[in-house]
Amino acid sequence: MAYPAQLGFQDAASPIMEELMYFHDHTLMIVFLISSLVLYIISLMLTTELTHTSTMDAQEVETVWTILPAIILILIALPSLRILYMMDEITTPSLTLKTMGHQWYWSYEYTDYESLCFDSYMTPPLELDPGELRLLEVDNRVVLPTEMSIRMLISSEDVLHSWTVPSLGVKTDAIPGRLNQATFMTSRPGIYYGQCSEICGANHSFMPIVLELVPLKHFEEWLLSTL
Repeated sequence: MAYPAQLGFQDAASPIMEELMYFHDHTLMIVFLISSLVLYIISLMLTTELTHTSTMDAQEVETVWTILPAIILILIALPSLRILYMMDEITTPSLTLKTMGHQWYWSYEYTDYESLCFDSYMTPPLELDPGELRLLEVDNRVVLPTEMSIRMLISSEDVLHSWTVPSLGVKTDAIPGRLNQATFMTSRPGIYYGQCSEICGANHSFMPIVLELVPLKHFEEWLLSTL
């Protein structure tokens, strides 16, 4: 989860989020180099009186400042397209979880198991135990296995919502009358927090998401105790 005064991303917990962080660093370095070059040229123009009369008419210079940006755009576009295709790739899921957005809570349904469904409400601040996080803790956490492909089916019953877990690189809109799909796989166990990132009404900020990712053995034990 995020911590106070954090400037960067949350620690990645899925391969897709790791790729997104690498792409962010790659693009940020290109932007930094371009900004440095432009700042250097501006400083030269402001501090020197020397001019070259034929520079503005040189065809070589025009060729360079046309081809160079095209190469930079290609260096950004190719990794971006690769990640987009990776995010949209649908593999055979090991588990399917359906979530519905409501004003203002989430409901979950494990479609592979009959009658396993529940609502997830935010825990009121006065009912929090020591160590629990205000506005982020819920009464029913979503328990999922690690290192397995999980398919999320996301929709809404009233207004627009958005099911978002930053550490997993997942952000999918919940739209009434439409079933959106997202897939993810976690690389390590842990508790991951998210929130609705669509302005959905008065209690928009009180729709937290809590995923508890555990090894498959513990997930099976949780299933036996729940069913």
